[in-house]
Amino acid sequence: MANFETILTHRDVSILRIIVVALKAHGFHPEEDDVSWLPGITGMISPDGASIKVPSGEAEDAKLLAKDLLKEMLR
Repeated sequence: MANFETILTHRDVSILRIIVVALKAHGFHPEEDDVSWLPGITGMISPDGASIKVPSGEAEDAKLLAKDLLKEMLR
């Protein structure tokens, strides 16, 4: 089992879903077991927001891409 690292945390789960799709398109392997991402589930996101996690070996590069994507989306 791979060790996962958090690369991005944000309050808007919709934005995170888009970033996850982009990460997959670029060959990364984000973790998908977070139940707080399910539609209709509320109150399960931490005060800091939901997070995206990837295997430790991908974390450095995936973090750069995710942060750049978030920056573009929030413009």
